[in-house]
This record gives sequence, C-alpha cells and structure tokens, in this order.
Amino acid sequence: MDGKILDNDISRVVEADRAHVWHHLIQHAAWTGEAPKGDPRIIVEGRGMRVWDQKGKEHLDAVSGGVWTVNVGYGRERIANAVRDQLIKLPYFAGSAGSIPGAQFSERLIAKMPGLTRVYYTNSGSEANEKAFKMVRQIAHKRHGGKKHKILYRERDYHGTTIACLSAGGQDERNAEYGPYTPGFVRVPHCLEYRAQWDLEGEDYGIAAANAIEEVILAEGPDTVGALCLEPVTAGGGVIVPPKGYWPRVQEICRKYDILLHIDEVVCGVGRTGTWFGYQHYGIEPDFVTMAKGVASGYAAIACCVTSERVFEMFRDESGDPMSYFRDISTFGGCTAGPAAALENLSIIEEEDLLGNTVAMGEYMLDQLRALQDKHAVIGEVRGKGLFLGAELVSDRTSKEPANEKQVQAVVADCMAQGVIIGATNRSIPGFNNTLCYSPALIATKDDINQIVSATDAALTRVFG
Repeated sequence: MDGKILDNDISRVVEADRAHVWHHLIQHAAWTGEAPKGDPRIIVEGRGMRVWDQKGKEHLDAVSGGVWTVNVGYGRERIANAVRDQLIKLPYFAGSAGSIPGAQFSERLIAKMPGLTRVYYTNSGSEANEKAFKMVRQIAHKRHGGKKHKILYRERDYHGTTIACLSAGGQDERNAEYGPYTPGFVRVPHCLEYRAQWDLEGEDYGIAAANAIEEVILAEGPDTVGALCLEPVTAGGGVIVPPKGYWPRVQEICRKYDILLHIDEVVCGVGRTGTWFGYQHYGIEPDFVTMAKGVASGYAAIACCVTSERVFEMFRDESGDPMSYFRDISTFGGCTAGPAAALENLSIIEEEDLLGNTVAMGEYMLDQLRALQDKHAVIGEVRGKGLFLGAELVSDRTSKEPANEKQVQAVVADCMAQGVIIGATNRSIPGFNNTLCYSPALIATKDDINQIVSATDAALTRVFG
C-alpha cells in the first residue's frame, strides 16, 4: 500500500459530501454539527428502474430520479455513447450559431408538435419559462406600447426557481421568503375538483374553473394581459388532472382576448402522460411550450422553449431596428450534449413504444392505487394520467381534512426503508402537502408497479393502521 486514498473509498466520498455539498430541498441539520445523526445519501449507480446507494442497498425508483426526469430509465449506453461522440466532435458553441444535433433534434421535436415551429435551447425548465416570459414582455413593448404585459398563472402550479418563475408560482410555501417578486404576474384559481370551489361536477366544474380565469382577465383589463401560463397536469401542487371541459374553454378565452397560451411541459413533456406532450390530450393549440426534464431523461442538461411561427414572426424584423430581435442568450443552451442525448432519447421511446407502455401501465397502476383506496380510508382520492399519479391522503373522507404532513412523510420514509422511492408534495401548499406522488420510468412493468403499490400498502398500514 502506498498510503493513497482508493478511488472506491466511499466513506471519504460521504465525508466530502457532508462537508461541502449543499443538497437540494433538504434540511442539513441532521448531517452536520458536532454529533451528526446520520449520513447524507449518495446514489452510486442506476440500472433500469433501480438505483443503489453508498451502502449497496437497492431501491426501486418510482419518481424517475427524484424529480420526474429519467423517463427511459438508467444505464442507457446508447445515449451515453452519443453524448461522448458529440463532445469529442464539438462540445459547445454559443447559440448565435447552430450545431448539427441542435438542428436535427429541433426537426425531430417539431414533427411531434403540430402548429409549433421554433425551438429556443436553454439549460433548465426555469430558464425555458423565463425565456417565454421575456418574449411576452418584449411583444408587449413591440406591439402594445408595453401595456399588454401581465402574465397569468394558476394556483398550485409551479414554473421554476428563479425570482420571475416564483412570481408565476402558485405554491405559497415554495415562494415564501423569496419576495419581493417580479411585478405583473397575476394568479387565477386552481381547477382541482376534489377541493371544489363551486357546487358543480364534471364538465360543468371544468368550465366554471376556466370561466374563473376569464373573470380575472376582465378584472385586470384584457388589454393588459399578454399570456396565460399553465401546467397541462399540475405536478408538485398535487398531481391535478383538469376536469373535462376545462381546456377547450381556456383556449376559447385566450383567443377571445388575444392572450398567448404558454403550456409548461417541464414535467409532463416527452411521454410522461402517455402522449408526447400533456397538452395533446386536450386538442389545444399553444403559442409557447416549455420542456426540460424528460427531454434527454437526465443524461445531459437540456431545456427548450418552443414557439409557434406567429410568435417567431413578431421578432423577425427587417426594419434595421437594433432592438427588434429577441436580445437574449442562454450560455449552456449552446451545449451540444443535450440535443445529442435528446435524439437518442426520442429514438428509444419510439423504438420501444414507451408511449404505449405508459398508457397501459398507467391504467394498471391507477387501478392498483384505487384498490388501495378501497382498503385504506386515509386515501381520499387517486388521480393522474399515464405514469404520473397521485394519492391524496386525508384524515377524514367526509370532511376531506388533509392528513398530517408528518405522517405523509412517514409513509415516504417507510417506503424508502423498504427499498422503494416514492414522493410527496413538499413545501408547496400550506396545509396541503398531503399527496403521495408517483412517476416511475416509462419502462415500468407490472412487477415494478406491484412492488411500488405493495410498499405503499405496507407503509400506510404501519403509519395509519
């Protein structure tokens, strides 16, 4: 022995992590200080739908990398090889010029998005949404004397972590302590029928929820509202599938008042709900679609702000005005690894018919969770689309009183101890962090789903009796 630290000395890795890494969404008090009570978790390896931590424990990942990202599963060598080959050829050039994978992926992507024509590359979902917001604001100045600048967003929806994205964020706990916010963002009511705001049901409820958006537009003044930004299915705010009738009415309202429709597909995009994009379930025609997580399944950083030709044409100006074009850049939007990985990601989804699998396994998992609902009174409602599902926990089904948040987190922790990683709404809606969240990779099998549901069953029994 020459006294050198071995590369596989995992204890040294854990201590380096403890000392220097600032983890996301985690309180570090238990890991640090004079007497740490535990170690940070290090995920060492992944294959298919399973990951292993620093202790060698295997976990079935039912949340695709923790935040709905690894859509095609772990260990895809063809994606890694495509990224390696591209990095050797050309790793980066600023987005003021093009690249081969950037052009190729844009063509493949647009072919799946009828009515949309242009792809603006960025490096995260937050940044993609920021680009759309900036386009709306610049259009307001170019076309409307700066007046039509307001951007509407929905209660419970989430659009990113920057200050502008938090300004468009409908999750008050996630926003708390980060104000003052960017002006000009206006909230509209949520559309969760389970937490009904009107004494209506089904399509009548969906239309009423959409009409509530029109009421806000009229109150603000239609000539001041430039865009409406919505998730097709609300993600971290409780996995909310809009009621029937909602989306057609939303589209009608936007057209009536000349309001640009911005659909945030950062979670739902690229197969998660069983279609290429969540909005495609509803027959609507957006002006902006933003996406990130599933675009390359986490194998490289990439996000896109996709627009219609109508939006693009508003910035194509031959007048010679030096201020007329979209004066924006995303430094890492020029990385070529992202589109190279995204091309392989698309091919895998197509060749393995993962959209078809997502529909079939999503229906199966929904049925299994509803069977759990019959068994456990604590489950108030099960909802979702494709392999994007939630189970809202309540202490009383009649009153719909949310289950205690600590107990909800105890269910997540119990599943983790069983070797199954699930999620739950977290620091989102005050008093309503009570929905278990599931988003297994699009490769999930019935055996995988049975293991996820079985772990949830056992955890609910232990926590709630």
